[in-house]
Amino acid sequence: MTDRLTPRAREIATAARTLLEESGPAALTLRTLADRLGIKAPSLYKHFPDKHAVEVELIAQMLEESAAALEAAEERDPGSLLTLGEAYRTYALDHPHLYCLATERPLPRAALPAGLEDRAAMPLMRVCGGDIDLARSVWAFAHGMVVLEIHGRFPDDADLAAAWKRGLKAFHP
Repeated sequence: MTDRLTPRAREIATAARTLLEESGPAALTLRTLADRLGIKAPSLYKHFPDKHAVEVELIAQMLEESAAALEAAEERDPGSLLTLGEAYRTYALDHPHLYCLATERPLPRAALPAGLEDRAAMPLMRVCGGDIDLARSVWAFAHGMVVLEIHGRFPDDADLAAAWKRGLKAFHP
């Protein structure tokens, strides 16, 4: 994914990712990013036209990494929705700010590398036997569960592993 970036753009994206992961999306401003890199904000425009372009790169990274995580899970346990769900949850919880940046607003499809969204969806499509409606329903369940968990919406005593297992089994008994 980052092969399409110049070394300096890759450095900027890495700093943006670190800033996002440490402090959340509100902290990701071009001024803060430039300060972190020790440069003036206008220098960023030589590599990214605006903040949205930086965010698109981070979203592409999230899709690339989550696709790799799901592909690895699929390879470990082919056909297992439970294993796929566990990999999805683990990735999202390991990268909560990146996950939320990528999923809590419209996806900038036209700006993403060609085929990346499809690659990220393919492990789920395969485990759902190509049934796009089932795959969308499972994704909605998984996304809802993970967002609620990221935002601390479940009670402290909630057995979320059991809830995930039960929910995923309902889709794929």
